[in-house]
Amino acid sequence: MKQPEIDLLQHQDSWRLWRIMAEIVEGFEALGELGVPLVTVFGSARLGSENPYYQQALLLGQRLAEAGFGVVTGGGPGLMEAANRGAYNAGGISVGLNIQLPHEQRANPFQTHSLSFRYFFARKLMLVRYAKAFVVMPGGFGSLDELAEVLVLVQTGKVHPFPIFALDSAYWKGLLDWMKDTMLPAGVIDPQDLKLMTLVDTPEAILEALTGANRSDH
Repeated sequence: MKQPEIDLLQHQDSWRLWRIMAEIVEGFEALGELGVPLVTVFGSARLGSENPYYQQALLLGQRLAEAGFGVVTGGGPGLMEAANRGAYNAGGISVGLNIQLPHEQRANPFQTHSLSFRYFFARKLMLVRYAKAFVVMPGGFGSLDELAEVLVLVQTGKVHPFPIFALDSAYWKGLLDWMKDTMLPAGVIDPQDLKLMTLVDTPEAILEALTGANRSDH
């Protein structure tokens, strides 16, 4: 690479740093002032309203809002839209952290608070920073990435050991079995790591766990 090209790259990186800082500051200010416990919901952008998982996410968002939780999603369509929609229709706080993508992602209309991110890692920081619990619903590589991120943060003590729910068990059981049957014997995880993620089949099971935990905190 020639020196003028190196200089241009460094100049672009300097401006990129300021954009990243602006996204993080905006996210901190917006989410830090909501005043309610937040639950982040991960899930596929590709599953529409005819899918049973969409209906499950819709009910989850509604139940969380009715219990006094704010719902945070990636702001897109599919199961993210469903969770936002449930919270929005219930009159609760519904946060969408949208990512700018050339394809697939569009902001859903069921958001009381909406932010737009250019950088995935700034958005991922906001998805985690203020959450008191996480729910991962059926999804693809993006949902797997977000689940792995949260598992690592809890495993390594970088965040408090907030609950991580996998809804529903039929979709996620194969992953947990692989962890138990392959990763654990290989010695790359510890037995207690298998307890970081809880398989559930209904939104009510999540609410029961969360509200019970809240009562025990007082």
